[in-house]
Amino acid sequence: QVHLVESGGGLVQAGGSLRLSCAASGRAFSTHLMAWFRQAPGKEREFLASIAASHSTFAADSVKGRFIISRDNTQNTVSLQMNTLKPEDTAVYYCAARPGGVYYFYVTDYDYWGQGTQVTVFS
Repeated sequence: QVHLVESGGGLVQAGGSLRLSCAASGRAFSTHLMAWFRQAPGKEREFLASIAASHSTFAADSVKGRFIISRDNTQNTVSLQMNTLKPEDTAVYYCAARPGGVYYFYVTDYDYWGQGTQVTVFS
């Protein structure tokens, strides 16, 4: 069992940056594939980026070059650095985890979810 808690959301002007963090508790965090998703009002939850136990990363085209995922296995945390934010990035951002693997992009691929943190980008 893995418990995830996101933090770092807030209100930011377009062009600005935010850093989201996800604190994980439970067993074997270092072996889990960690990911960030987001869900805007009226839209499906969208994959953003993932980082494997090996630290291999993958990012969706929509955020590649702007969002950077990282993890610290000593602190059991995963972060999402978001740069050059746009109003269309406004959404609830979720941290997710699954035991192992590298390339998983669907909501149903992940077993554990945080409660989400709101990010609002205004122009």
